[in-house]
Amino acid sequence: MHLTPASRRHRRRDTPKESGLSPISMTDTPDGMQLACYRWEPDPAVAHGRGIYMLHGLGEHAGRHDRLARWLADRGWQVAAHDHRGHGRSTGHRATLRRPDDLVEDALRQLRAWSAELARPPVLLGHSLGGLLAARIGLRGDLPLDGLVLASPPFQVTLPAWKTEALKLLANWAPDLRVGHGLRTLQISHDPIAVRAYYDDPLVHDRMTGKLARFIHDAGAQALADAPTLRWRTLLLVAGADAIVDPAGSRAFADRAPPGMLALRWYDRAWHELFNETPELAAPVYADLDHWLAQFPQAAPVIPAAPAANP
Repeated sequence: MHLTPASRRHRRRDTPKESGLSPISMTDTPDGMQLACYRWEPDPAVAHGRGIYMLHGLGEHAGRHDRLARWLADRGWQVAAHDHRGHGRSTGHRATLRRPDDLVEDALRQLRAWSAELARPPVLLGHSLGGLLAARIGLRGDLPLDGLVLASPPFQVTLPAWKTEALKLLANWAPDLRVGHGLRTLQISHDPIAVRAYYDDPLVHDRMTGKLARFIHDAGAQALADAPTLRWRTLLLVAGADAIVDPAGSRAFADRAPPGMLALRWYDRAWHELFNETPELAAPVYADLDHWLAQFPQAAPVIPAAPAANP
């Protein structure tokens, strides 16, 4: 498996040595943000030409999923990701949005470019907030996908009632004020090494704004309402003991999805970060993902090239 920077059309910069991550490049958004982009390339001996685009969770960055990306690349998948605006190495104030759908629109632009590179639709894999973004993109139907993987998506969030009310007030009166999100991050994983790495990571933050909180709430409700229109083959991975998102939201989404379109996998003892759990708890998650991906046809549909402009 080879790590490579993103497309050469982007401006290149090196990753700081202390992060232990792959080189990245930066790509501009129409409103002046810069998104940090990552690529993981499979060894040519196992490459099959299909791709997976990953979307990370709240307060973290794509590099925290390096283990999963490498695991996928070892199985022949081309993998790409970016840090959301206001996260990781991307620019922007932490947890701050200019418009409600900023994160969705950023991801759509990256996905379109990635699809063009692959010349076929990618699988879209999202963890936590990234799972909500992936669901929103898939349900909107703005571009073709080869499938969806949703891991611990926040269709419903577990927060104390006072915190929920405080965020509602912030959304109305101070939508860009950054406060602590109040999530139980000590319970992201049973693996103490994974938890320590999370707290020691200088690129991880705990900020939340009223505007972002409102987006998560509204997007979760919209995803549940739109679940009957799901059109892409979907794997929904749920941590049954999740202390950060409410697993009942995923159950409701699965119940409303069209018959035969969604595979639900429930892990009773697992906490929020399924791919960063202890080996015992993570093993069935990786096995289920491996089995689901293996069901894909060998030849995914190819995206037709755009016609050449007339001279």
